[in-house]
Amino acid sequence: MREKPTTKMMIGLGLVAFSYVIGLPAVIAMGILAVWLREPLVGIIGGPLIYAISTIIFIVGIKMAGKRYFHVFSRWLVRVVLEKILGEDIRAVCAPGRDDSCP
Repeated sequence: MREKPTTKMMIGLGLVAFSYVIGLPAVIAMGILAVWLREPLVGIIGGPLIYAISTIIFIVGIKMAGKRYFHVFSRWLVRVVLEKILGEDIRAVCAPGRDDSCP
């Protein structure tokens, strides 16, 4: 019997996705801001600080979503990304003789 997704799990997956959105782009924005303001400390302190906050949000999201749902979500996301990158070539990459490895 399948479990019904809970609100806590959905919020957790949302936090994981949000951590990716604010992680590296925010660090890049801090670097640009540091150059524009000619204040290197903005980049030196702000970049690692915002990345640490992103990491904390990611960890909290994983804990809220649960290990099982995080693995399912990660596999789905990897499949979607690879299908976008490889297109029709994904069929050639799949392991032959295994029906569960191909979309």
